[in-house]
Amino acid sequence: MSVHAASRTLAVVLVGAVLLGGCIPAGAAGHAPSARSAAPVAQVTPTPAPLPTVEPSVSPSPRASSTASPEPTPTPSPTPKPKPARGPVIVNLVRNPKAAFITEIRKTWCAASGTQMVLAFDGKVDLTAATQASIVKKTASLWDRKDSLTPGWGPGMIAKSLEKYGVPGYEVRTYKTRQAALLDAARAVERLHQPVLLMVWWGAHTWVMTGFKATQDPVAYKDAVITGTYVLDPWYPRISSIWGPSDPPGTFQNNAEMIRNYIRWTRPEGRYPGRDGQFVAVVPTLRAP
Repeated sequence: MSVHAASRTLAVVLVGAVLLGGCIPAGAAGHAPSARSAAPVAQVTPTPAPLPTVEPSVSPSPRASSTASPEPTPTPSPTPKPKPARGPVIVNLVRNPKAAFITEIRKTWCAASGTQMVLAFDGKVDLTAATQASIVKKTASLWDRKDSLTPGWGPGMIAKSLEKYGVPGYEVRTYKTRQAALLDAARAVERLHQPVLLMVWWGAHTWVMTGFKATQDPVAYKDAVITGTYVLDPWYPRISSIWGPSDPPGTFQNNAEMIRNYIRWTRPEGRYPGRDGQFVAVVPTLRAP
């Protein structure tokens, strides 16, 4: 083979080697590679000869670089809410008790009135006598003898009626002590922003508890003591031969008044397994719908 042909063949081979390699020397990214000085070649005038046929080399498709996926940025943990300082607290869900109140239209409708006030608190009904009568009529089928031995309202019927009108999650709870009942009720009021219904007067009457006073925040401190409650009493403005005049809406009932009114369940019509001798309340488990 002539020198000229050999030179061309060598050049083609070198070009093919570069194309097959397909990489830039390390440290040269972003810059053109420096030209290297070639060794001098003697000028020779070769005898013309036909150029050899060279099959074109095909450059392989560039391979995707195996770049590792970045690690996801961890979500920062929420800053824990600082524990409130110890000291007396006052909580009341109702700013205008008179506007949140309706008396029991009939003297046996205290549970219906209490149910109506909770429903109105959640915007489900208005506070009119006609609506109270409608609630009594529409919930009559919910009566259960285990809940009330005489036809009418018991605490279980209150919970069912609230759910029927769109406020689910209330349940009947019993407690061995008054303070345990009031602590649980206060925590529900504070956490869920919903009233609690207390079964007072040996279980014969209903109060709507909208707030409380305590020695400490009962949600933050287990040793908190509830010193009284804010209530809406459906008996108002009546006077009872046993309990005396009922207090206006929103009256704070101190510890002495809670001891006098919130008494263990004792019903003359018969036995109530699970309730007799207990403090009874209808307590929310959900926030307002």
